[in-house]
Amino acid sequence: MSTYENYHKTSQVYDKTRTAGGVDIILNAMEEGNLPLSEQVLLDAGCGTGLYSAALVNKVRRIEAVDLNAGMLGMAQEKLQSEEKQGRISFHQSAINSIPLPDKSVDAVMINQVLHHLPDDADSGWPEHKKVFNEFFRILKPGGGLIINSCSPEQLELGFWFYHLIPDAIKAVQEKTIGIDTMADQLKSIGFSEPRQEAPLDLILQDEAYFYADGILDPDWRSGDSIWSLVEDKTLTDVLEKTQNLQKSGKLENFMLKHDQTRKTSGQVTFTVAGKQL
Repeated sequence: MSTYENYHKTSQVYDKTRTAGGVDIILNAMEEGNLPLSEQVLLDAGCGTGLYSAALVNKVRRIEAVDLNAGMLGMAQEKLQSEEKQGRISFHQSAINSIPLPDKSVDAVMINQVLHHLPDDADSGWPEHKKVFNEFFRILKPGGGLIINSCSPEQLELGFWFYHLIPDAIKAVQEKTIGIDTMADQLKSIGFSEPRQEAPLDLILQDEAYFYADGILDPDWRSGDSIWSLVEDKTLTDVLEKTQNLQKSGKLENFMLKHDQTRKTSGQVTFTVAGKQL
């Protein structure tokens, strides 16, 4: 469960601004497995409202979807109720460090934009991440693959134009975000193969909604990014006032375009792919 976002509330509006970005990268990684895609069982760890499960459920044999939040899981079940009846997907309300599946029971694991919600930090050595990675290793079959979709601390600073308005929230999320190299070292120490990483520069988490400059003024738009739950009330009031002033003066669009430039070279997300060796 997230240590800072109320996903019971957010689940109702989450899909308004979020998409399943990077599905092609996930599929390409899974195609490296021992079985054809159509025969693979995929774990969606921290499935949320089921965006990624919905995009992949007809590509694989079956999906095991896990999320601790009842609201998010309920939205996913509603979205995929016919597939659930067909036995194409099963839902489990569970933490991702204690998944109710047997050892060596899935062919691939994907986790999309979840790790930064773990109660973890660098000072403690990221033990909660290691617990989760060990759990993934446990349930993966030999030859299976792990696909992690996460933001690096650097991408949090450079990849989102509106984060310039909320520097304290950026810092708070960065402190909860494991570095890409540190994550790779953890995976190798557990027994995964040498991870490879890809940062697709054209992938935008909020898709077209990311470029709605006045979206900052819309609570539903802000609910599409959990960083806003870390913004203090006084800061939010100031941010909304500044946004309104930029909007009234006709400068809001230019503000967005100016502060979006760094995203074009940093990207917003990094995919880390590692395998459980035979």
